[in-house]
Amino acid sequence: MSGSQNYINHVALVLDASSSMSHLSGKVVEVADQQIAYLARRSRELDQETRVTVYVFADKVECVIYDKDVLRMPSLKKLYRVGGMTALLAAALKSQRELAQTAQLYGDHSFLTFVLTDGQENASHRSPDAPSRDPRELVQAVAEMISTQEDNWTLAVLVPDQMGKREAMQCGFPKENIAIWDATSTQGLEEAGQVIQQATEKFMVGRAQGIRGSRAVFSTGADAVNEDTIKAAGLAPVDPSKYQVIPVARDVAIREWVLESGHTYRTGCAFYQLSKPEKIQAKKQIAVLEKKTDRVYTGPEARALIGLGAVETRVKPDHNDDFTIFVQSTSVNRKLVSRTRLLLML
Repeated sequence: MSGSQNYINHVALVLDASSSMSHLSGKVVEVADQQIAYLARRSRELDQETRVTVYVFADKVECVIYDKDVLRMPSLKKLYRVGGMTALLAAALKSQRELAQTAQLYGDHSFLTFVLTDGQENASHRSPDAPSRDPRELVQAVAEMISTQEDNWTLAVLVPDQMGKREAMQCGFPKENIAIWDATSTQGLEEAGQVIQQATEKFMVGRAQGIRGSRAVFSTGADAVNEDTIKAAGLAPVDPSKYQVIPVARDVAIREWVLESGHTYRTGCAFYQLSKPEKIQAKKQIAVLEKKTDRVYTGPEARALIGLGAVETRVKPDHNDDFTIFVQSTSVNRKLVSRTRLLLML
């Protein structure tokens, strides 16, 4: 493809508007509007054209905004109304089928859809938007659709619990494209918005490196961090004489361990191994270590690799046989965990 072809992102939000969402309806609008403002800002910064589609679903599935320039989007305030049951499968099918009719001429087009639901499917078999009245056939139809989507399609879903995750997996959603959110509170919805933003950041930065779609939008594991994605992100290996990897023998404060290991402690020189879910501030650097060689990669692109944007974001370490993620520490008494490793920039 010639370098002059522009990147065109088609981002869709498919929002549950069933009655059980009524206690969150104001917050849904706020979070969706924030996501759109964020998309607008990143589209300018990365010089990517972004077009937004919004579906709302209850008993019926309704497209309230179709493929509109993100810089001209209205607020969803007047467009999001709750009431009815949850036609989740019909919403997945209708949104993807209609988006598939979007012209993909002259440009590098990519489709990213987030479905947000607070409950289980219970109405698609009665929905006028579903191709079948048989619930099993509907599950089959969604699984088939997902398995045949081209490589420039990414479909992700946020569900309220493990049961929702199991159902989404039965419908063929890739495991790393399913996230669980707390549907009981506005705080939970706020966090779901951050998860969507983090996934979008990873998607848009990946686009700039020629990645067209993802089956691991919510992951920091092997699907997200591997040789290919590191190369695509343009991460450079650090000169081996500039760092040292030190095993951590006990639970200990970070400065104490650096000094005990015979080094001088300077604020920001030490990186701890990401070993539990935590919030990472916008200013913290990220380093990625290849386990078999101890080669270290860092740079601003390392943050984008795990979906970190310009705001504090919660990240969980997913299983990865080949790479370990390290986070810069700016505190002297950050607790290091026994049997992890410490990365020291010399």
